[in-house]
Amino acid sequence: MVAGAGTGTYAFEGTSGVYNELQCGSYIFMDADYQRIAMADGRIIDDFENSLFLYTTVMSKTRKEKAICDAGLKAQSVDSGVAVVFGRDDIEYIGASDEHGVISDPRNVLKLGDKLKLVPGHCDPTVNIHDWYVGVRNGVVERVLPVTARGMCL
Repeated sequence: MVAGAGTGTYAFEGTSGVYNELQCGSYIFMDADYQRIAMADGRIIDDFENSLFLYTTVMSKTRKEKAICDAGLKAQSVDSGVAVVFGRDDIEYIGASDEHGVISDPRNVLKLGDKLKLVPGHCDPTVNIHDWYVGVRNGVVERVLPVTARGMCL
């Protein structure tokens, strides 16, 4: 058995003829970093959909072109790039402090209290800082599961 590769390289390694087992795992979530991977011809690999999101709320709107949300570094990892606002191309998550995120809002479309879905920049360390997965289907919480492989284990 020749095993290797992963979510970020499966499209390259799956056709290489080297591996007979691919060790992909993060595809189940598809973070923003994986969605920036492109083939040699520039085509973005979009075989998988996002399923891991952080819900955030606009909590400050003191400038027309900028909003502050409640999802900063204590809610997500940015080691592989910042989060992407899901389903929106009119606004952009551009930075994070400990508790807050900064969203560029060039058209001044965001309002205080608006809820947004963020696709984390890196899924693994983002999941690791949360206690629970909240499974939502069709807008309804269907299941709550503990994140067991984190923190102190007893």
